[in-house]
Amino acid sequence: MPYSYEPHYFEDMEEGLTFESAGRTITESDFVMHSMFTGDWTELHTNKEYSDDGPYGARISQGPMTFIVATGLFQRTGIVERTVFAFLGMNYMDLKNPVFIGDTLQATFECTGVKELSSRDDAGVVTIDTHVHNQDDEEVLAGDMKFMWRKRSHYGESEE
Repeated sequence: MPYSYEPHYFEDMEEGLTFESAGRTITESDFVMHSMFTGDWTELHTNKEYSDDGPYGARISQGPMTFIVATGLFQRTGIVERTVFAFLGMNYMDLKNPVFIGDTLQATFECTGVKELSSRDDAGVVTIDTHVHNQDDEEVLAGDMKFMWRKRSHYGESEE
């Protein structure tokens, strides 16, 4: 079920606030495009015959691809549209289970930190715990993402 949220500013973010993404099914094209973009043609991801006899019985996505899909699911919530200046990194990221062609991924995002910046008055740092699950409710990625988030008050936009 797709969810739609309005853009959120730094002032809107508070610890415990959660968002749920729409779902997205992983395709053969996703695998090929990721390999083309990154140059990672490891056979576990790109060779069906090799992978069928491998440890997972099929091709699996590259770990970075799973993370990139998570960032796309976050963007699709709409809360970061024109309100996030930068992705600042992660404190941790765990790839809990493999992702296969045909898996449908959905994510839950929770604000776990809101911090003022002494170096800027137009933005603060927001930490988002991220949990991505497949259609069988198996967690495939857990991690946090840190963003520099725009302040509404600095840009003179009214609070609604």
